[in-house]
Amino acid sequence: MARLIVTRLLTLIPLMFVITSIVFFMVRFVPGDPARIMVGGQRISEQNLANIRKAYRLDQPLVTQYRLWLGDILSGNLGRSYRQRTEVSTLILERLPLTAKLAGFSFLLSLLIAVPLGIVAAVHRNTWVDVAATMFAVLVASSPVFFTGILLLLLFSFRLGWLPALGAGEGGWDQVRHLLLPSLTLGLSLAAITTRITRSSMVEALTQDYIETARAKGLPTRTVIMKHAFRNALVPIITVSGLLFGFLIVGTVLVEQTFGLGGLGSLLIDAVQMRDYPVVQGATVFIAGIFILINLVVDILYGIIDPRVRYGGQG
Repeated sequence: MARLIVTRLLTLIPLMFVITSIVFFMVRFVPGDPARIMVGGQRISEQNLANIRKAYRLDQPLVTQYRLWLGDILSGNLGRSYRQRTEVSTLILERLPLTAKLAGFSFLLSLLIAVPLGIVAAVHRNTWVDVAATMFAVLVASSPVFFTGILLLLLFSFRLGWLPALGAGEGGWDQVRHLLLPSLTLGLSLAAITTRITRSSMVEALTQDYIETARAKGLPTRTVIMKHAFRNALVPIITVSGLLFGFLIVGTVLVEQTFGLGGLGSLLIDAVQMRDYPVVQGATVFIAGIFILINLVVDILYGIIDPRVRYGGQG
């Protein structure tokens, strides 16, 4: 297991280098002069603009800017926001708790919906239950996240008045109520995919010889399904769930905009619109780092569930 973790960590180094390179040079292709945006449209002389560019190293060649930025990243410095005059790491940490709660609630809701539904569909395959579960998965997976969010807003906020429509709440139970609709929006989108994976994995597991052996021994149906079939179907479920949890951080961008939340996604969108390079770069690298770490956790879970992974697939 230790060798597996070290190997995965070593592969992260070139991956993060590629990500930082792409992020840095792509944001430089976005039209607009950050120096002029910093002054907010006020009249300013070209000399003062030149001084601003020099202060933020915008007058340097791109390669030099990239080298200096890499040095800052390696030292733990994500830079300073052009617009807010605040450290990027501070801005990220201020917005992160809300985004983390939204992602966590969404992931939990998706599992609570998808895993039982996928198991039931597999156990009752080719029946109306299976057809209904499949139709649900296809319908929700085909709907854009923002469209699902608008439908939920119209139903639960404007029609029934059960839940608040916008904002993040004031903390405690009020914040939970405000996060329910955004979390359900994301959770349904994830559940659609996880349901299909759970169903297909369970169907395959239930057709194996060891399941017939377990049934022949007279084991209860619940034990056969949950202890034997579901445990062996977990690897693909964990694979997809881990990847989807990583994408959740990205998916929160649209949902935060739809529901008026001020999380990490909103910070990133605002920074792109304002050409705030340090915030765009810092937030993107931070999100990429989270995604990579989640995949590392998934690899470790592989080794726990399937010992063959620890030994390179050897029996």
